[in-house]
Amino acid sequence: MLKKSTVILMVILMVLGLFAGCQAPAAPEASVPVATEEATQAETAAPAAEEPVTIDFMNFSANEGGLLTLGLMKDLFEKENPNIKVNIETFGYDTYATQLQTRVGGGDAPDCFELGLDAFPSYVDQKAILPLDDMMAASGTDLSVLTDKSLQAFSINGTKYGMPYSYSTVVLIYNKDLFDQAGVAYPTADWTWADADAAALKIKALGDDYYGLIQPISTYEFFKVVKQYNGGLLNDDNTAFTVNRPENVQALQRLVDNVLVTNICPSKEQRGSLDEWGVFKLGKTGMIVTGIWAFPSFTTDCAFNWDIAVEPGAATKATHYFANGLAISADSKNAEAAYKWIEFIGTSEQVAQLRVQLGWELPCATYQSAMDQYAKLTPPANRQAVFDSLNYVVPVPQIAQFSQMADILGVELDAAANGSKTPQQALDDAQAALEAAITLK
Repeated sequence: MLKKSTVILMVILMVLGLFAGCQAPAAPEASVPVATEEATQAETAAPAAEEPVTIDFMNFSANEGGLLTLGLMKDLFEKENPNIKVNIETFGYDTYATQLQTRVGGGDAPDCFELGLDAFPSYVDQKAILPLDDMMAASGTDLSVLTDKSLQAFSINGTKYGMPYSYSTVVLIYNKDLFDQAGVAYPTADWTWADADAAALKIKALGDDYYGLIQPISTYEFFKVVKQYNGGLLNDDNTAFTVNRPENVQALQRLVDNVLVTNICPSKEQRGSLDEWGVFKLGKTGMIVTGIWAFPSFTTDCAFNWDIAVEPGAATKATHYFANGLAISADSKNAEAAYKWIEFIGTSEQVAQLRVQLGWELPCATYQSAMDQYAKLTPPANRQAVFDSLNYVVPVPQIAQFSQMADILGVELDAAANGSKTPQQALDDAQAALEAAITLK
């Protein structure tokens, strides 16, 4: 892997060599060249040098330990495309949506930018991003290296609006030392939530400050959990809310009981100032349901042995499919250059290998060289579970108002989690609030 400084030095040397090779010898001072008609015509016919273009690229995912990787991607791209310069703007995930929407609304959108799968439909609905089909065809983009699921995820009504960039799944991460201490067999791909909750009770019994499981009660967790119970937040064509259907109530009841009844899951008050990851890193929690993006952090910060398994299910299996895509602003004056950039970082084998080598999220470009390399990294030892999880993934509901939906539902899920409402009441109230606030298309 080339270091950033090495790449820059190579480019400088190449440029200097080019000028050295092209420089004409100095003419004698007394000699004055006479312009001939042929020379004048040749000069007129010579094509003008292509003007360099600078494009702005706004992203959030590099903020979580990916700045070096993205910088190396930029170096590789600019070496292959010397007339295109990329200005990278990176924001934290918590502020990114506001920053980007402000820029788009104010007519100052970056040429291209990263979008999460949840936000993508909203930008299509606003007509804020360009369809990519024609540019893909003109460029001859090799779409075969991208997973079908990722291409479908960033398409609406058959039109591609996003270049798939990266994806993550969610798995069950478990503390092997605590399982050994409690005398419980390690999780397997066949586990149901009944198996997981039974193991969590035995780990909880190790002491008052021990917990068996961390599983958030939030919209981003709930939309997937209900699928495990054959439920769903929307009907099949996303035209009506079905938040309070019986299967969803059953799913929420289990999540709430694990906090308020058995207390195998810590409440927000019991976590104190720590987030879910922070509690797990203390070494007194048996399992956590979270994304594969936790691997680098857990590798560094966990002073115990840990591994992963496919997430348990209920009536069926289901797990998250979080994906990020790359879009081009509808207002970009440099759309062709912007497309070259997003095509490169979305489909290049070099980029895919960089992602894997430096521990970033998985590339949607599934080159076997990168996948083989990823499978060999430890911990976790059972990285195969990451790929096995792809058999059960469900994306976020593809509606333009998902962010508004998440906020409304999140309030009611909090009420159920703290016991101020029953799961049935919370979901009934959520159903009514969503129907009053959002008109689905």
